[in-house]
Amino acid sequence: MNSMFSDRCARLRLMGLVGLFAIAPAFAAGPAVREAVKARVDAEYGSLEAIYRHLHANPELSFMETKTAGLVARELRALGIEVTERVGNTGVVGVLRNGVGPTVLVRADMDGLPVKEMTGLPWASTATVKDLGGKDQPAMHACGHDLHVTGLIGTARTLVALKDRWKGTIVFLAQPAEEIVAGARAVLSDGLYTRFPKPDFALALHVSAVRPAGLVTYVEGTPYASVSSVDITVRGVGGHGSQPHTTRDPIVLAAQIVLALQTITSREIKPGTTAVVTVGTIQGGTKRNIISEEVRLELTLRTFEEKVMEQLIGAIRRICDGTARAAGMPADRLPVVAVTVESTPVTVNDAALTQRLAGTFKTWFGDQVEEREPTTGGEDFSEFGRTVHRVPIFIWGVGAADPAKFQAAERAGISLPSNHSPLAMFVPDPTLKTCVISMAAAVLELLPAN
Repeated sequence: MNSMFSDRCARLRLMGLVGLFAIAPAFAAGPAVREAVKARVDAEYGSLEAIYRHLHANPELSFMETKTAGLVARELRALGIEVTERVGNTGVVGVLRNGVGPTVLVRADMDGLPVKEMTGLPWASTATVKDLGGKDQPAMHACGHDLHVTGLIGTARTLVALKDRWKGTIVFLAQPAEEIVAGARAVLSDGLYTRFPKPDFALALHVSAVRPAGLVTYVEGTPYASVSSVDITVRGVGGHGSQPHTTRDPIVLAAQIVLALQTITSREIKPGTTAVVTVGTIQGGTKRNIISEEVRLELTLRTFEEKVMEQLIGAIRRICDGTARAAGMPADRLPVVAVTVESTPVTVNDAALTQRLAGTFKTWFGDQVEEREPTTGGEDFSEFGRTVHRVPIFIWGVGAADPAKFQAAERAGISLPSNHSPLAMFVPDPTLKTCVISMAAAVLELLPAN
């Protein structure tokens, strides 16, 4: 057998073993391991909650997460983890090597949202911060990324303390700019899979303000939809508000377009097909007696099918063009429709990895594990499984709502304020413990000691 043929056979055998590892459980954590993890999390909890409260009170917006990144870097370095900062702008990568074995990526997103918090919590954010454009914005961790970051730190502490229980390499990633679905692409473009150990598996979790704390949820297949962000510039012919007949009013035209867009999902998309067209902002005009030159609309589109997304975008372009022409808008002042870079494809959990780790979670959490329906939320975690490396990915959910408030809301037939609401509330205990334990359980499953 020549050496080239021998090397090829060895590679094929290795590929087969990796495939087997993804399908069949390699390590079923016994009671002693589970108790050791829970004891370590309990011991760290006071410190972790203090970190969480600090992060919640001091949110930073997308690609501006410098202080958050600095905190993560200090915490990981204190554990003896090899740390690289400013990956993909503000990202932090920590590499923890512990013998021969697979490599697992553990990702947590860091950015907050331009939302003014109204929860009244003692650790509520009152921050006003700069956004990427230099504009002052209120800021809040309205999507729970502060819990994700704290969970990453807690997971690192737990797995460093239990290094005798696993073998392999863990790549900890504190990712920027998930809220504008740009951070994953940024860290990948900056060499996440080439400058650092390439993962055999990529893991993440996301907390929910509308599911009870302590609950672990998962989706086999597509937990999150694709996202396309669309900007529409509705142009007009300005003039005096007292003489509208001499103008072409872009505010009236924008209002007509907004209403017409509502017919896309109700009259153009096949019933039963998931599709969302939301106009999130409308901005135009400077004074009550001035007919302005333009109005700007910002939209988010969600679906699970690429062809449906193409249909949505095509319908938006047609409606904008046709409505403007019907209003008598000059050809050189027709609306401009642009799909922005704030877009990401559908998130697809690897089936074999999902089945394997869902079984792990059921062992660790019992009946506190549920399979849920896909949602039209978006996640740029999808990007980690779409490179040429085709890394299997799995993202799961962790409930973060006060269980008593959740039950009261269910009895009343109402929903709690959701993620992105200024009233969204996340209880740290047991949410943080569930974040750390579920991530540690997943890593221990994928990096068996023997």
